[in-house]
Amino acid sequence: MGKQTIIYAKKLYDGNQVLENKSLIIENKHIVEISDKKYRSACEGIVTPAFIDGHSHIGLCRDGEPSQEEETNDRTSQFLISNDPVNSIYFDDKAFTEAVDFGHLYSCVVPGSGNLVGGKAMIIRNFAPNRGSAVIRDYGYKMALGFNPRSTTDWKDTRPDTRMGVYGILERKFDDILLKKAKAEHKKAKSVREAEGLLKKGRISKADFDQQLHDAAHEYALSFSTEEKDYLTLLSGEKTAKVHVHKEDDALYLIYLKEKYGLKVTAEHLCDVWHKEIFNALAKHGIPIVYGPLSSLNYKVELKHAYYTNVKLLMASKAVYGLMSDHPVILTPNLRDTLKYFLIFGMNESDAIGLITRNNARILGIDENLGTLEKGKWGSLIVWDRDPLHLGAFPKMVMGEGTILRKRK
Repeated sequence: MGKQTIIYAKKLYDGNQVLENKSLIIENKHIVEISDKKYRSACEGIVTPAFIDGHSHIGLCRDGEPSQEEETNDRTSQFLISNDPVNSIYFDDKAFTEAVDFGHLYSCVVPGSGNLVGGKAMIIRNFAPNRGSAVIRDYGYKMALGFNPRSTTDWKDTRPDTRMGVYGILERKFDDILLKKAKAEHKKAKSVREAEGLLKKGRISKADFDQQLHDAAHEYALSFSTEEKDYLTLLSGEKTAKVHVHKEDDALYLIYLKEKYGLKVTAEHLCDVWHKEIFNALAKHGIPIVYGPLSSLNYKVELKHAYYTNVKLLMASKAVYGLMSDHPVILTPNLRDTLKYFLIFGMNESDAIGLITRNNARILGIDENLGTLEKGKWGSLIVWDRDPLHLGAFPKMVMGEGTILRKRK
């Protein structure tokens, strides 16, 4: 048995329901028991799971640094699928400290939306001291539709200034990769058939046949660059593309793109969607939504319908959704504050908290360990001095994976 920490929850928002008077026993990294008994505890209060930010640029656009030093976008090409945002994160960004102070312990960090394909999407610990222990999961890729990738005409590479131009080069990119794959597969299959024919006629030995199969497979693998292999992973549906999209017609184009290429995607933002039917269409096609950021300035025409009242339509739809800060568009700790819009339109407190715990964990595929407080999951939680949906609520203690990160004196 390792070192145990006991947290007493007068009220427990476990991510699924609200419970009262529970002791959470954390041993090393995991919750080993949730008990009705009250033990001597390290801290007591109102307890929630640690918060998860579904879409962020934290550490890329850094607090207190000149804007010309931010690294959210790389301007060299429309297609930068292999770029890893972790390579641009400075973990001494002050925003990480503030995020952890308010219990926002995890973020899915993505490149910006100035490129059609901007790079990878990486799920990180906001409390990591450096990159060595930061990454939880290589989640997938970041793509962008709509105004942003067509607005960057002064950047390098081919930069169409219309959506039809941008979508045209995107589909040609995908088609070219798939055509190259088909040609390589044809060549491999031809080599295999020839080897099988020679073996059948007794012109080569079984050992030579096995070597020719190995050579054919190896030549096939060498046909693709690292970047092309990433595109093949994307086009196989093995990993998810987080796709920046705001307007309704672009959301419908995302559905078309998913169906045409068999992509696995999430729709990111959707703040300009103002008809429930669009949310339902995304749900029908199995596209989860990472919604937001709420309470930000709608600084472009693409957001002319971005009213807080759209939340009511999202709630009334069949969509599966979580929330984002899009840090620094709104700061990471302000993600909790945006739950008020869902409360205004009738969501209960437990489900509201679930948007940035349970729902985000499920969408990001990390719900095996995070998002709810249950036996066997990581001991990542927040102990609040009052109900976390109170305006003045502040964590008495923040725990990340069994380690006390902050404790208020």
